[in-house]
Amino acid sequence: MKRGEELGFDDEGRPVLITRAALPYQEEHRARVRKYLTIMAFRIPALIGAAIAYGIWHNGWVSLAIIAVSIPLPWMAVLIANDRPPRRAEEPRRYENAPRQTPLFPSAPRPELEPPIAIEAADPDRDPGSATP
Repeated sequence: MKRGEELGFDDEGRPVLITRAALPYQEEHRARVRKYLTIMAFRIPALIGAAIAYGIWHNGWVSLAIIAVSIPLPWMAVLIANDRPPRRAEEPRRYENAPRQTPLFPSAPRPELEPPIAIEAADPDRDPGSATP
């Protein structure tokens, strides 16, 4: 049996046990939905509480403070619910190579210039049309 790079083994070559397996997707999704609904369950009571606070104390600042606290609740609920469980230290790493970075301004390869041809000293007695020197 091969060891090391395969999916069934961790970084040190030990087999990954099934007891270390992650929760099934359905259970993880259900837990995230529960977190979302729990946080969002405070939004409507906060708005109703702001109306009741205004009716009791006739103070708009208290009501605005309650509403201001309830404004970021949907944003926080989405962030908390979409967060995955933290990666454990013993969890095997699957990706080995770092991605190659593409240059910001890619350019085509440029051919090298050929070295210049040596120009022989001009011989005044030689015929310019002749091929032999």
